[in-house]
Amino acid sequence: MTRTSPELAGLLVSRKHPNREMPSKTDYLSSHWPPVVRELGCELLRQLAAGEPFQPTFYPAISGVLADFRPGAIAIVRQRGKDWSPEPTFNVDSDFRLAAVPEVVISAALDAPFLLHDSGWVAAAIDSNDTAPGLLVVQVPRSAVKQADALRPLLIGLAQLAGLLIQIAGNETARDAEIQRLTTMLEIAATWQQQRDWAELLESMAEAATQLLDAQRASIFLWDRRRSLLVGRPAMGVEGGQLEVDDSAGIVGAVLSSGIAKRWDGSDSESEVNRKPDAQLQFQTTSLVAVPLNNRNGKRMGVFEVLNKRDGRFTEQDEHVLQELAVHAAAAIENSQERERLAQNCDQLALAAAENVQVIGESAAVVALRKTTDRVAKTDLSVLILGENGTGKEVLARSIHLTGPRRREPFIAVNCAAIVETLLESELFGHEKGAFTDAHEARAGKFEIANGGTLFLDEIGDMSLGGQAKLLRALEEKVIVRVGGFTSINTDVRVLAATNQPLAELVRQKRFREDLYFRLNVVTLKLPALRERGDDILLLAQHFLEDFAHKQGHRVPTLSSAAQQALKSHPWPGNIRELRNLIERVSYLCSSDIIQASDLTFSASPSDQSDSQRLAHKSLNEATRQFQIQHIQSAIQRAGHNMTEAAAMLGVHRSNLYRKMKQLDLETMDD
Repeated sequence: MTRTSPELAGLLVSRKHPNREMPSKTDYLSSHWPPVVRELGCELLRQLAAGEPFQPTFYPAISGVLADFRPGAIAIVRQRGKDWSPEPTFNVDSDFRLAAVPEVVISAALDAPFLLHDSGWVAAAIDSNDTAPGLLVVQVPRSAVKQADALRPLLIGLAQLAGLLIQIAGNETARDAEIQRLTTMLEIAATWQQQRDWAELLESMAEAATQLLDAQRASIFLWDRRRSLLVGRPAMGVEGGQLEVDDSAGIVGAVLSSGIAKRWDGSDSESEVNRKPDAQLQFQTTSLVAVPLNNRNGKRMGVFEVLNKRDGRFTEQDEHVLQELAVHAAAAIENSQERERLAQNCDQLALAAAENVQVIGESAAVVALRKTTDRVAKTDLSVLILGENGTGKEVLARSIHLTGPRRREPFIAVNCAAIVETLLESELFGHEKGAFTDAHEARAGKFEIANGGTLFLDEIGDMSLGGQAKLLRALEEKVIVRVGGFTSINTDVRVLAATNQPLAELVRQKRFREDLYFRLNVVTLKLPALRERGDDILLLAQHFLEDFAHKQGHRVPTLSSAAQQALKSHPWPGNIRELRNLIERVSYLCSSDIIQASDLTFSASPSDQSDSQRLAHKSLNEATRQFQIQHIQSAIQRAGHNMTEAAAMLGVHRSNLYRKMKQLDLETMDD
């Protein structure tokens, strides 16, 4: 069974626009269209249903239907304001000239469904449920005037078919425009959610609003309740890029108070507009639309305002678009404010943590080190930290991280000496499931975990040459591939490396790659040994005493003079780590509030034992001389090269110390 054109139109419209009704004259069309018009309607609607355009074939099809009347120019014309013009839904017939149509044909045809003029122009009114009047006009030979009765039903039917097609095409255009608007809105919202810079976010919101509403300017006014001000951004021409107005002034104040959107143009009351911003910005507001900004709890955040429609005045549709845009804007602003609060909290926690991991001491070497560290921390440079075991290389690395620009991101420490070469690549770069026997699941490596933050490579001098090559490639390319994987993963880490070995010497011995050495050694920080830091030993001891006393809930004990002297005299082969362990042991085991020298049980150093064994093979004179050299050098280092203090520590006069140093061929120096 062949469907009639209205039936096909009903199917088409109900499929694409289920909530829209068909033209009110469907029943009339079904019963009154001539068969040839009905067949044409079926064919054109089938094209529409198949997604094919009907416009290219419409006028040729009409010529075919009216072939017996030998038609000339054909056109559908619509009235827009006072002027008439060809309907843009259809391709314009190249033979048509609107000026050739007698004015009486157009004016009279609007009052009758069909008009055949003596000039040979025939017209029929179009009903497309549109407020703009329309006509189907066709030029026929004057001899066709005598065939008016035959021409009338055909032209009326064709005009009604054209109206139906215009309505469907209009629905399609509206639907496409709505889809495009929603798509644009979602893309804008997604972009806003990803933006982190506050000024760029507000600038992007203003730009989107001006584009969607075809306006000159836009501003987001955020409510500062404490100061009773609305702070507008962006504000071109204002220092700082923001404008402050009273929260009760003008239309933005009214919208803030009422929570109701408002439109204004020059024909409305001038008293509603606050002209002070215009004077400040050297701008003239001629029209505006403003809507409230509410947070997710419905509380007022501010006002979204758009100024000066480029063509005409702001419409109700513009207001709806801005309201929808304001919903996304409010969500993005609220999320941005929450991120900023979290970032500030993170910064405060990082700074508090940095105070607990700072390098303690007032010796000249430590003071100079802190100054350099403060400058380096603010950069993104790679740093090589040198120092003996236990001098606090990781503490210094954490301090750099926590006071630097990456403090909100992870700090990941890797002990390179503790990882065998076969597992190094997996540890640093991660692996995919099944990459090797025990790889039961995929795992991210240290580079991925530290992404955006700091990667601390401790004991870098103990890394194998094979591991060094893999590390260098990752540092140079800033790209890694998991073991067993194929996907390149971009990484962004700041690398801090540390070692207790002389890397330059290892490079000369071909035990450390020269290219990796220079890649890591952008800035070098050297931590002095504890025995070289003089009174810093006592400052550190006091710090540890206070820390352990706080943990135990006890009073902080004091160090006797003898205990202080014993601490300063000890060579500290284990450096700060050894001092901390000693103080922890004393804190828990000493029952007195005063720590005596006898309470300090120093651990024997393996290196001390090897020195004793080495000296055991020497003569008494040589062993005595060697001991004196080491003991004097240690005292000088502990005294910070203050010869008077070193002599006092050794229990001799300074002149005797100089004399003894000359006897031992030691280099002497002034205080």
